[in-house]
Amino acid sequence: MFTIRKILLDYMEEANGVLRCPVLSWQFETEERNFRQSAFHIQIAADAAFTDLIYDSGETAGTQSSGIRPQVKLVTARRYHVRVRAAAGNVWCDWSAPVSFLSGNVEGKWQGKFISAETPADKENSKGTYLRKEIRLAKEVAHAVVYTTALGLYQFFINGQRVGRDELTPGWTAYQKRLSYQTYEVTELLRSGENVLGAHLGAGWYKGMLTFHHVRNLYGEQTAFCGELHVRYTDGTEEVFATDESWQGSDSPVEFAEIYGGENYDARHEQCGWNQPGFDAAAWQKVMTIPYPLGNLCPQTASPIRRQENLPVRAFLTTPKGERVLDFGQNMSGWVQFKVRGPKGTQVKLHCFEVLDRDGNVYLENLREAKETITYTKGTDEEEVFTPHFTYQGFQYAWLEAWPADARAEDFTAQVLHSDMPQAGTFKCSDKLLNQLQHNILWGLKGNFLDVPTDCPQRDERLGWTGDAEIFSGTANFLMNTHAFFQKWLMDLEAEQAENGAIPHVVPDVLTPVASQDMIDHMGMDGASGWADAATIVPWNLYLATGNLDILRRQYVSMKKWVAFMDAHLDEAGRFSYKMQFGDWLALDGDGKTPLGATPTPFTCSVYHLVSMEIMACTAKILKHNQDAQIYSGKFTKLRQRFLENYLPAGKMQVQTQSAYAMVLAYKLAPVEYREQLAAELAELLEKDGHLMTGFMGTPCLCTALSENGQAEAAWRLLRREEFPGWLYPVKQGATTIWEHWDGKRPDGSFCSPDMNSFNHYAYGAIGDWLYRYAAGLDYDGGEPGYKQINFHPQPGGNLDFAAASHETPYGQAAIRWEKQGTEIVVKMTVPPNSSGQLTLPAGAELRQTGGLNFKGLTSRKFGSGQWEVSFLPA
Repeated sequence: MFTIRKILLDYMEEANGVLRCPVLSWQFETEERNFRQSAFHIQIAADAAFTDLIYDSGETAGTQSSGIRPQVKLVTARRYHVRVRAAAGNVWCDWSAPVSFLSGNVEGKWQGKFISAETPADKENSKGTYLRKEIRLAKEVAHAVVYTTALGLYQFFINGQRVGRDELTPGWTAYQKRLSYQTYEVTELLRSGENVLGAHLGAGWYKGMLTFHHVRNLYGEQTAFCGELHVRYTDGTEEVFATDESWQGSDSPVEFAEIYGGENYDARHEQCGWNQPGFDAAAWQKVMTIPYPLGNLCPQTASPIRRQENLPVRAFLTTPKGERVLDFGQNMSGWVQFKVRGPKGTQVKLHCFEVLDRDGNVYLENLREAKETITYTKGTDEEEVFTPHFTYQGFQYAWLEAWPADARAEDFTAQVLHSDMPQAGTFKCSDKLLNQLQHNILWGLKGNFLDVPTDCPQRDERLGWTGDAEIFSGTANFLMNTHAFFQKWLMDLEAEQAENGAIPHVVPDVLTPVASQDMIDHMGMDGASGWADAATIVPWNLYLATGNLDILRRQYVSMKKWVAFMDAHLDEAGRFSYKMQFGDWLALDGDGKTPLGATPTPFTCSVYHLVSMEIMACTAKILKHNQDAQIYSGKFTKLRQRFLENYLPAGKMQVQTQSAYAMVLAYKLAPVEYREQLAAELAELLEKDGHLMTGFMGTPCLCTALSENGQAEAAWRLLRREEFPGWLYPVKQGATTIWEHWDGKRPDGSFCSPDMNSFNHYAYGAIGDWLYRYAAGLDYDGGEPGYKQINFHPQPGGNLDFAAASHETPYGQAAIRWEKQGTEIVVKMTVPPNSSGQLTLPAGAELRQTGGLNFKGLTSRKFGSGQWEVSFLPA
């Protein structure tokens, strides 16, 4: 027996606003081993009963159950229903439970205008505004869909009801070139007769203060809203209600709200019923239209920012200075929802922050100019509940800077915000410190994946640094379903890419517009090796995780342009060279005067040039761009030969830094015959130095370089180090997320420089990739990506009794657990239906129980789905 348990739409569990039929994938439920699909049957209908079919594949022979896109022409503002059945051999299962998706504005013909309740005089403020429109529906509604977006941030209402669960919409994009719109089905919110459409707007990323340069109005000077309500009546007729000059506007109780600055809200200015029928809006003013190219509008189909969980106060503290402080026990991104009592006009102030200082007092210096403050003025004499609207904070603590004496811990709830990405991966082992490290990696991702992969969520920065996203993308793809998140961000990356192919340091690019011409000419605001290589590495890693060819097709031109940029900027030795380079950022082997490490930037630039060139050769081959594949393959061969002549003649490493060794080995640039010796030299260098010395580029490569080349125990020793510098030092210091600096907080309680010292900065969490793929041993296969084949290669060590990992693949859950049982190690594996696995045991292992698998040496032959168990004696 087998059934279809889940259907994915564009690799996600929801799809709203799509312009073409989503890619379909489905997962099976079965107790059978070696399950293999032999045929499938897809139906798509305009109704849930599937009486109005618009697509029927018929019974189609094939084993493919992931990445299938039916050729269906969609119509604007429709809900479509999908179901699948499949066969194994000659046996067919029943139809799956149906799933559905909403179409976007397929034709791209917009009637809505961007309207604003602000005027040019509001350029320097960040207040909130209301917009409203009364409409009349004279007939019975069959179906209704609304498309909404804003220049700024918005919340949308129909008849007083909030539409959707999304926060901080429409998110952050390269606004001059791309603006996301959201799609909601709103049939149940409408009624016959009078209805009111309402929007609440705030400054957000669009016009609020941004960057450490503290510049506002980077994209525009007035917030504005655009929306279209598409109504289909039961008689088959349709009507569109769009934003225009007939709407009315007013100031809202939000007196100030910005991403960095927090929010000031005066409840005395609330207008009860403003977004419902019957409200008297005679005092409201006319709106003005704001020009914006409607061709830039694009749908956000999945992964909007949402409230994900609520955390209670862990401890209500009074510091030595007498400050009342709430400790939520977890560094996070979000805001504090609270209850407050007192007479009308009572004003309270709450200040969010990350850590207490060495004496246990409030510490704000590392926030720099970010205020992270919520100020609220009561509007009645009753108890009131407040939730912020147009800001978010990075914090673990909240200081009740001004609050009535009757404050109670249960009055406050931390609401966690991040892009809505289902958790896909897990890791657990017998060591509490490593489990906490895994927790910290996951929460570092949660704290920084808010529509854009930011560097930190607390200070006056919170920018989409490309280098951080590049090195962490593999780990992120394992932990969360990042498909829609990274797909959206890569579209912004392409939009911000210069004509010459250079990629800016941050995406969206808010640094170049405020940089001086001298800075642009001499330092450069783009083209940094390792950072700009996000253009090739992030889509490649996403392809490996999902098997989605569309991501490579979509990014192919952008990838080509970046590699061409590197080819066009070579020094006399044939190495990529362009203006300022970050190199092995924050490495500990530098001169201490700058954040640059000791590994020369010509070396790091050469490595990344090779990495991106190899990705291009592989991508071109996969996409059947055969001429391109030959060109890139030839260039890679020449570049590698030149690299080996410069840096590894006869296998002798010319750059004696940990990062140099790690990068050459992890990226497989060294000839095979030299790799074990180089890994031994790296292990010796680590012993000599006493600890890791690597930065952003070298650190993600260290353990992989060692494990793949006979030095697994050295990798384990490195990981298990509990002193500074190492992954477990922050854990021992009480960290709940990954730190920006190894010594963000020193053993004596003092801090690293407050200028750049985030306690929620995911980059060094890239070690997660090694934990999952090597420590536990759950890996994808580059030849059959998306976990179509799962490579199991556990490397027990570190004095652990067990380690386990799981990942929700497009085919279902894959899992592994190895455990010491006496002198043996038992490996248990789960392969989801319609995929396959292969197990490779560690060097020197002695196979004891094969569990029905066939082995050639230490590597099994491929095996099918199901539960499998093998045991061996370690060397």
